[in-house]
Amino acid sequence: MESISFLDLFQGIATLIASEPKIMIGRIFLMLLGFLLIYLGSRNVLEPLLMIPMGLGMSSINAGVMFLEGGKIGTLFVDPLMSDPTDLVNIMQINWLQPIYTLTFSNGLIACFVFMGIGVLLDVGYVMARPFQSMFIALFAELGTIAVFPIAVSLGLTQQEAAAVATIGGADGPMVLFTSLILAKHLFVPITVVGYLYLGLTYGGYPYLIKWLIPERIRGINMSDDRGPTISRAQKLIFAVVTCTLLCLLFPVAAPLFFSLFVGVAVRESGLENFSNLIGETFLYGSTFFLGLTLGVLCEASTLLEPTVLKLLLLGMLALLISALGGIIGGYILYFATGGKFNPMIGIAGVSCVPTTAKVVQKMATDANPSAIILPQALGANISGVITTAIIAGVYVAVLR
Repeated sequence: MESISFLDLFQGIATLIASEPKIMIGRIFLMLLGFLLIYLGSRNVLEPLLMIPMGLGMSSINAGVMFLEGGKIGTLFVDPLMSDPTDLVNIMQINWLQPIYTLTFSNGLIACFVFMGIGVLLDVGYVMARPFQSMFIALFAELGTIAVFPIAVSLGLTQQEAAAVATIGGADGPMVLFTSLILAKHLFVPITVVGYLYLGLTYGGYPYLIKWLIPERIRGINMSDDRGPTISRAQKLIFAVVTCTLLCLLFPVAAPLFFSLFVGVAVRESGLENFSNLIGETFLYGSTFFLGLTLGVLCEASTLLEPTVLKLLLLGMLALLISALGGIIGGYILYFATGGKFNPMIGIAGVSCVPTTAKVVQKMATDANPSAIILPQALGANISGVITTAIIAGVYVAVLR
């Protein structure tokens, strides 16, 4: 029997040593970053359902690199760049996450499942009670989605690539996935990873931005007296059907996402509890879990250490920052327009990750004033943010496709 060396036995270490220095450092960094995401998720600083599987996938994919046929270095998780049909059929029998990636992730199906689940959770009555206020805030909170596009073009990205990365400013993960898949498929993996990673990390920074820009006495403005009109289930169902049909008519390229979102709303408002539980729990939680897991295993150092990825990282962070600033500007405009009765923190909720940003501003309002209630207004802006993000993404895709 031939003697087996240490490096032949432990190939993860062998490939680490055999890699270029930047790849080796990148793999180690991403393993440690994976540990950090798991910790932050377990402490509920970031969304645990997304960040724990993403962190574990990130650390595992960068640890589990091995030598394949012909001395090629790779993994048994997933090959996101596989396109040849024959090779794809073969690799789907080897890489265990390849079927999930190919059949649900790379075609946008998983984004539609997530949108269905989000739709079941949405109460569109918050938007209908204050439509102009909610949409006003949401439009200002899209500033990053618009402003980053020319910046990205000036940095050398094509218009399609710039639009895909600018969509991160809407803070809507499924929309980032969907838009990048259509407009910049060659950058689909890094844009999607960057988008979801920053969606998780930036929300940890939004409270600090609010504290810097909005004094505590203003953060504590109570809006519980602004109850708005009562909206019936029938009115909400009519709103969902009409809005979905109108948006699909105007932007057919984004129709799968519009349909997915509003079919969830329709199921909720129709009182179909069995379907609500199926879509709002099984579909949403299952899709989010596998979304996080797949995103994690796409974070292989050799994939993410491309020069373009650094631009995507900076532009994604800039888009979310500008969107937050835009939302705050919109909030301050309504604050002054109402004579100090509107809490400008609600502007952050226009950045559309439902319901994270709405919960962030309500928590900060409670910290400043225990009797302050701004959640209904924040959810109205939040839901409007989902709709405006989808509209802007639809415009980008329709014009640049």
